[in-house]
Formats: sequence, C-alpha cells, structure tokens
Amino acid sequence: MTDTERNYARTFSTPSGVAVLEHLRNITVERVLGTDATDAQLRSLEAQRALVHQIENMIKRGK
Repeated sequence: MTDTERNYARTFSTPSGVAVLEHLRNITVERVLGTDATDAQLRSLEAQRALVHQIENMIKRGK
C-alpha cells in the first residue's frame, strides 16, 4: 500500500468525500447516453468512467 493509496482512502472516507464520489459516479458510471450519441461523446464518457473507477480502486487499495 502506498501513501497515495492511503491518501485516497482517507480523503474519500469523509462525509464530503463520500458525497463527491457518489456525485462523480452519478454523472459518469450511472449516466446513459442516447442512441444519437456521437463517437466522441461515447469516448469522452468512457474516459470519465475510467477515471472514477481508478479513484475507486485507489480507495480500495488504501484501506
């Protein structure tokens, strides 16, 4: 476990951190694009989702 992983775990274990992570999940992981979404929109959203997953993985490793 690295210091960075521990920092993620500490930061996102506060009430504010939990709320922020929930908001990030709502606007990325839980978001559904319509059938008219462009390739660029799909790629952008997937990159955002990947970042949220990276944050979640850092939190898990930091616990």
